[in-house]
Amino acid sequence: MFVREQSASDCFDTSRKIDAALVADFTLAEEVGTFVYRGGHDLSGYEDGTENPQGDHARQVGIVAGGSLQGSSFAAVQQWVHDFPRFQALSGQQRDEVIGRLLDSNDEIADAHASAHVRRSAQETFNPDAFMVRRSMPWSERGQHGLLFVGFGESLDRFERVLSRMVGLEDGIVDGCSGLPDR
Repeated sequence: MFVREQSASDCFDTSRKIDAALVADFTLAEEVGTFVYRGGHDLSGYEDGTENPQGDHARQVGIVAGGSLQGSSFAAVQQWVHDFPRFQALSGQQRDEVIGRLLDSNDEIADAHASAHVRRSAQETFNPDAFMVRRSMPWSERGQHGLLFVGFGESLDRFERVLSRMVGLEDGIVDGCSGLPDR
């Protein structure tokens, strides 16, 4: 289940109501509490979600349009643990190159390296395109920190194609966030 509310209190209350409604048929196996960091940035400081589809386009790519699953959505969930000391040991320019955007302005780097995260995951560069509704939410627990990524789509195909490129299955180039250069 994915619960999004205006406050942590409301999120907690809504989650408990859903749990109570589902307890007869489902068992909660894991729960990850997330939060909004600095108005929508990931924990490294970069703005997140700037390329997310909006409005009708979001509904088109995120919700099944017909058949027995009409109105539903497939969700792919990943919990990323970040190595912040390693990332922060990089120079500001190196961090920008890994991400493919400038931290200060959020502008994409026009000639970013092929391994830059924004190049590996650019939904419009797939054929057919791989747009999905994405939410990356920071989490922090027991000394570990990272992002909980949720991709909503009318199928899992788009998510699988983006992930395949990020891990290098498409062309052997691994996403810079996965293969950070050594300090």
